[in-house]
Amino acid sequence: MTVGAATPDIASWPPLDDDKRPYGQQLLDWAADGSGERPRLCLLRGAEGSGKSHLLAWFLAGAAGHPRTIVHATVPAEGLTAETFAWELGRQLGYGPLSPARLLDRIGRDQRPLLLLVPDAHRAGAGPADLPAAAPATLVADLLNPLLSLPQLRAAVETGDFGLLPADGAEIIDLGGRTAPSPGRRPSAQTPFAKLLAAVPRTPDGRPDWSRASGPARRHILDAALRADDPEAAVRGLLADPGFLVHGSATALTALLADERVPTPGDLRRVWRRAAPELTAHHTDSAERAALLHAAAVGTDPVLAEYLRPLAQQHRWTAVWAQPDLPVAALAAVPGEEHQLAAADTTGRLRTYHLNTGAPAGVIGSPPFVRPVSLAARDTHSMLLLDQTGTLLPVAPEDDAAVLGHIAEHHGAAALTRKESQVTALGGDPESPYAVVGDREGSLHLWSLGDGQGVPRSCRVHEQPVRAATCLHIAAGGPTFVFSAALDGSVRLWETSTEPMPVPVEQRPYLTTALAAADTPAGPVLAVAWSDAELHLWHVPSGRMRTLPLLHACHALALTSRGVLVIGGPDGLYAVQLRLDTLWEP
Repeated sequence: MTVGAATPDIASWPPLDDDKRPYGQQLLDWAADGSGERPRLCLLRGAEGSGKSHLLAWFLAGAAGHPRTIVHATVPAEGLTAETFAWELGRQLGYGPLSPARLLDRIGRDQRPLLLLVPDAHRAGAGPADLPAAAPATLVADLLNPLLSLPQLRAAVETGDFGLLPADGAEIIDLGGRTAPSPGRRPSAQTPFAKLLAAVPRTPDGRPDWSRASGPARRHILDAALRADDPEAAVRGLLADPGFLVHGSATALTALLADERVPTPGDLRRVWRRAAPELTAHHTDSAERAALLHAAAVGTDPVLAEYLRPLAQQHRWTAVWAQPDLPVAALAAVPGEEHQLAAADTTGRLRTYHLNTGAPAGVIGSPPFVRPVSLAARDTHSMLLLDQTGTLLPVAPEDDAAVLGHIAEHHGAAALTRKESQVTALGGDPESPYAVVGDREGSLHLWSLGDGQGVPRSCRVHEQPVRAATCLHIAAGGPTFVFSAALDGSVRLWETSTEPMPVPVEQRPYLTTALAAADTPAGPVLAVAWSDAELHLWHVPSGRMRTLPLLHACHALALTSRGVLVIGGPDGLYAVQLRLDTLWEP
C-alpha cells in the first residue's frame, strides 16, 4: 500500500513518535519521489536533542523495503575529515578506500542512482584546530558539494549549523530549535587532558593500559592533548605509546599525523599512512589492529614492529617480512625444497628470494626488453614468462629449454592463427612443475613443465578473457585443480578429470588482480586478490572464506603449503604467515 503514486506508507516503517511522524513522512516523500522535481539534497536541521539522528536511523531501518528508498551508504561524519570520510564511503559503495579525488572520479563513472545518509555533518573535522581539516566546512567544500554535483547522487544530511550547507534549492526538514552558526567543528567534550589521562587504568609497571580505557577517553584524549598546557609534550607522549596507537581513535590519529608539523617517533607517520585506510575501517579487535599496524611497520620501523609483534601474533595472520623498496610485477613460488620465490621487478629483471626472510638469493638471466607480468617456475633456473605484450617466453638452461620452448611456440602459433588464442594469463603450482595458460577466449591449458607434452589438457571455462590463473596438483595420484579469474569478475574451479564447476567459486563486480593456491595441512587453499583492496582466502574443501585487508596494491601472489602468503606489487614485496588452524573459525 502506498501514499500517492510513489511514497511508501509510513505505517510500514518502524514505529515513530506522533510528534515526529510529519517529519518522517516528509523524509519518505523526498526519498521516494521519482519525478525528479524534488531537490537531490535534503537537510535535517534542528537544535541539539531535537531528534535529527534518530529520524535518519528510523528511515534507514525501513528503507530497504522500497526501491527508491534503498540507502547505498551511511557515513556518520562526526570526527571525520574529507579523507577519512572518502575512505569509508568508498568501502560502503564497494570501491575500497579511495582518496577524495579518486572517489569522486569513481562515483562519476558509476551510473547507478545512489542515496547517501550523512548523520552529524556539523560535527565533522579532526586534528589541530588551526588547520582546515578540523572544520566541518572543509568536508562540505572538498567532498559533499562535489558529490552533490553528480546527477545520480542524492543525500540526506544532518546539520545543526544552518550555514554549513546552502538551504537554497534543498529540501528542508526542520525539527525545531535553533543552533548558532559556527565556522568550525562542534567541540567535543572539554574534559582536561590531565583528567582524562589520570582516569586511564594502569599496567603493573605504571603505564597507561589503553585496552581498559573508556570509550570517551580513547576518542577524545587527542583533542584534549592539543588543548593541554604543553600540547607538544602531551601529543608526543601519546604517539610514543604503541598501546595508544592500537587502541586510540584511528580517525583522530589519522588527522593528527597528516599535520607535518607534528614530530613523530621513528617512522610512525609513514607506517600509519600505510595502515590508516584499514585502521579506520571499524576494526575493533585489538589483535587485528595490532596485526595491521605491525604489517605496516615491518621493514619500515623495526622498533615499533617488534613491540607490536606479540599482540599481532595472536591474530589469524601476522606479517613476517617485507621488502618495501622492491616493486614487483610478477611472482611465483619455486617448486622444490629450496623454499624460494622467483620475482620480476618493474624493469623486467628476474631474481630469486628466500621465502623465510625475503632476502635475495640469486639472479636469473632473462631476455632483454622483456617485462614479465606472470611467471610459472620449474625450478630456480627454468621458468616460463608471460610478457606484457601477451607473448610466452622460456627462460632456461640449454638442456631444459626444449620443453618450455615447445609450450611458448605452441601458444605463439595458435595466436597467429586465431586472435582469441592470444595468451592473457599464466600461473603455476608452488609444489609441482605445472603451468596453466589462459587466453582471450576464456580457455585454460594445463601443461607439465617437467617432461615433454605434445599438447596441453585444455578446456573452455569462461565466456570472457582470462585475467589470472593458478593450478594445484595434489601428489600421490590426487586431482589437479585449476583456478582462474575472468574479465567478468568470476573465479572458477576446473578439476581436470571432470568438467568445470557449473557455478563460479566467486562472482563480484570487481576485477581479480592475482590468484595463488597451495595444498596446506588444512587442505587446498585459494587466495584471490581483488581490485577493491580485498584479499579472499578460500578453504576449498568446505567453501569457507576469510577476507584479509590489503595494505598494498597487489599485482602478484604466491602461497606455500606452510601458509606463507607473499604479496607483490608496485609498493614492494610482503609476506604474512596465515594461522591455518584458526583462519576460518567464526
